[in-house]
Amino acid sequence: MQTIHIDFFHDVLCAWCFALSPRVRRLVEENPSIEVDHHCFALAPSKQSLSTMFGDKAQAKQEILNHWRAANANDDEHRINTALMATRDYDYPYSMPGLIACKAAEMLAGSKGHWDYFDRVQKAHLTECRDITDREVLVSCAKDIGLDTVKFEALLDDPSTAKAVQDDIDLAEELGINSVPTLIINNKWLVSGAIHYGELKNAIKKVQEE
Repeated sequence: MQTIHIDFFHDVLCAWCFALSPRVRRLVEENPSIEVDHHCFALAPSKQSLSTMFGDKAQAKQEILNHWRAANANDDEHRINTALMATRDYDYPYSMPGLIACKAAEMLAGSKGHWDYFDRVQKAHLTECRDITDREVLVSCAKDIGLDTVKFEALLDDPSTAKAVQDDIDLAEELGINSVPTLIINNKWLVSGAIHYGELKNAIKKVQEE
């Protein structure tokens, strides 16, 4: 059976990535020949990014919550809790702490660790509406998926972990990726957006028929 390789580019902040990830998991469960590697993409690389994009932090949150509502309609289980996030009084998170944590998980447990951590930290962000720039939240997510939290915390502070995130960001730029979620299948088929499972299956079928 032909091995199919998927490069999955995503950001911990991305509600559309949260909707797509379970569909990709289902695809892998039903097609054992599919391998997935995970790559970071930073929608908001710094604390100032959202204010720069939207004018100020309050306006940024309102605009982003509109994206949450649209993504929740797309999500198969409607897990995105816009109403709860609207009550939170902390600044809306930026990408890098969560992305560095995903890379730390990958360094400890490979691509599977990255994916498991990504899904867990997205749940913390989009369903539980916890502050995923908070170190305690990041560590608790690592504990929830069974990672060694002492090693995990050491990796959060290791400059090589942040460099690995930047390497992914540079790769996305090199490939011309400017939004997430994005899947690259067998290094040439590009699938963008939170497409539904049937469309995802059709994309894989086209690759298999080549």
